[in-house]
Amino acid sequence: MSRPVTIFTGQWADLPLAKLAPMMQAFGYDGLELACWGDHFDVEKGAASKSYCDGQKKILAKSGLKCWAISNHLAGQLTCDPNNDARSNNFGSLPAECNDNAEKKRKWAIKSMKLSAKAAHNMGVKVVNGFTGSPIWHMLYSFPPASDKMINDGFKYFAKIWNPILDEFDKYGIRFALEVHPTEIAFDIYTAKRALDALDNRPAFGFNFDPSHLIWQGIDPTEFIKAFPDRIYHVHIKDAKVTLDGRSGILASHLNFGEPNRGWDFRSPGHGEVDFEEIIRGLNRIGYGGPLSVEWEDSGMDREYGAQDACNFVRGIDFSPSGTAFDAAFNK
Repeated sequence: MSRPVTIFTGQWADLPLAKLAPMMQAFGYDGLELACWGDHFDVEKGAASKSYCDGQKKILAKSGLKCWAISNHLAGQLTCDPNNDARSNNFGSLPAECNDNAEKKRKWAIKSMKLSAKAAHNMGVKVVNGFTGSPIWHMLYSFPPASDKMINDGFKYFAKIWNPILDEFDKYGIRFALEVHPTEIAFDIYTAKRALDALDNRPAFGFNFDPSHLIWQGIDPTEFIKAFPDRIYHVHIKDAKVTLDGRSGILASHLNFGEPNRGWDFRSPGHGEVDFEEIIRGLNRIGYGGPLSVEWEDSGMDREYGAQDACNFVRGIDFSPSGTAFDAAFNK
């Protein structure tokens, strides 16, 4: 099994796609996971025009690249967030008139996520990655106390928002892959199970498996694969390292990524604490044959060096499962 090696373009949205594509081809990638911001992929144009999608694919094909997934994280975040936070003003392609207006943000975000299903169909891909936001993340630490009803109502609200979105995904035969992540409705194994339960386990909803968001929480990423063998719709290859020094904690002390006193930080693949060999074995067991998509985030490393290093690393860790038992010869 030779899985395609791709890179998510979200951290490269400052570069036009026509410049980014040949760079990533030179680094050794098979394709790009297109972010739905910058000029990499416009959801509204993609939903309205197949010729626009053909044009984006032509840019990729000129560099020998393909696309297996698009990613609409920023719009997805605004579907369930309270949205009374100025940090989400100008999020992605959010129109300026939606800034500082929670319900305008939500209305635009829901429309964008619905359109992403048709856009993916026009682009010829089967997966849209992204976020959902969360109406209850701010209740994570239960003071003031959060009742069971408050949390249950939060999952019900998520289902109310997302079932109509997923109806559009079903219409076009597209699957949504939530990147399980702090600030989303699902950030660990238990909340991922609750999210699926809230949606009555409809097949349109699954996960973009990213071990970097699990490892620093103390969660074994391979246990996530075991828990959801039929819901891993896409895979991010990203690393993280816990850097506790007795003075900081995993809540990161309001220190930005890259600052030396943080209790944990993201690392380029192979430079952190994720056991990628066990992840590949886990993916082999569930029969995952989709892309291994680098999401490159490492504040301590030059990003062009990191992108090429990450591609080489992923090529080196991927292997096919055995077609026979190692001791089968003894039966002959």
